[in-house]
Amino acid sequence: MKSLLAVVLIVFFSTGFLFSQSKKESDKTAVKIDKFDPSRNAAKDIENAIKEATKTHKRIILDVGGEWCIWCHRLDTLFIKNPDLYKYMNEHFVYLKVNMSPENRNKEVLSKYPPIPGYPHWFVLDSDGKLLKSESSGEFEEGKGHSPKKVMAFLKGWTIKS
Repeated sequence: MKSLLAVVLIVFFSTGFLFSQSKKESDKTAVKIDKFDPSRNAAKDIENAIKEATKTHKRIILDVGGEWCIWCHRLDTLFIKNPDLYKYMNEHFVYLKVNMSPENRNKEVLSKYPPIPGYPHWFVLDSDGKLLKSESSGEFEEGKGHSPKKVMAFLKGWTIKS
């Protein structure tokens, strides 16, 4: 019985250690952001996204919006309901949410890009941070959501060809 308890404790503590290590690793990157966060430093996040894109030979998608934006949540829902789409995007792009809200409009950062007519809005950048495409998410809309086919076609059109 003591040996079983010892094995359980070893597994428990080693698993906790592994999870804590992987969490620390993920905290180092600024390119895996799940929400639009007004407290984030968008310039630093984009700088980190450029480093990641250069290292991984990917393009960057800046998803500009806010937690206040229902269409931003609908776009997130599209990726939740279509894991193949989410997987494709993450395999081929560094995806970064950039907040635009009354708490933080990120004026200085966003002034470097074309005007945004509505939210969410995507900017596709090359791995050096050069703007390649400014895209209204309205182009992806279908009914009260976004079309997986339209989003996938867009992503495939901007994927780096190997």
